[in-house]
Amino acid sequence: MYQCKECGLYYKDKDMAEKCRVWCEEHKTCNVEITKHAEENIENPSTNSGHSGSDEPSGHSDSEESLDSMSSMRQIQKDLEKQCEEYLNNWKRERADFLNYKKDEAERIVTLVKYAKEDIILNILPILYNIELAEKQLPDKLKKGKGGTPQSIEWTKGFLQIKKQTEEFLKKEGIEEIKTIGEKFNPETMEAVAEAEGSDSGTAEGGDEGTIMEELQKGYIMDGKVIRPAKVKVTK
Repeated sequence: MYQCKECGLYYKDKDMAEKCRVWCEEHKTCNVEITKHAEENIENPSTNSGHSGSDEPSGHSDSEESLDSMSSMRQIQKDLEKQCEEYLNNWKRERADFLNYKKDEAERIVTLVKYAKEDIILNILPILYNIELAEKQLPDKLKKGKGGTPQSIEWTKGFLQIKKQTEEFLKKEGIEEIKTIGEKFNPETMEAVAEAEGSDSGTAEGGDEGTIMEELQKGYIMDGKVIRPAKVKVTK
């Protein structure tokens, strides 16, 4: 008879006793299939009593515990995967919201800059209008550098240069004058402040009804938007 040095069971086969020892040493419990070959331990019943008739149930219990543990681990894994997916979806939603916020904020900044620019232009236009009124009072000869003192000629050149620079600045900023004289009245870009017969004005003689005869105040468009309508006199 050969005895397992770990659990004390006896075997007729030496190899079986060695297998039992190796298994018990590694797993700290008997293997059901191996213990089926064990002989009754007559010489040491106290040692064998812990294994006789109870080895198989004990192994079966360990197997059930192992299955329960695996089932529990699978459930924990599923819960963690579900939680990870939830966190990922929340992150995706937050990122989408953030990107939309950045886009809206960029558009808002562009709009604010546009309104600020428009406000500056509207404050410049009256200055340009007064410069144009002053220019109309200058004699044509003086504008051409003739018919005046050297000082008045130089002053006129400087004045006209200021007007030119102002117009170039507005053009650079995308400001366009609304064409009026000889054009058909357009309520989207013009404001009719007076009416007259076509023959009453030398600006547009004999114009058809609704034709612009005279421009009383220039109108301007910025980036396709009317920032100041032109005030005009139309034929009736």
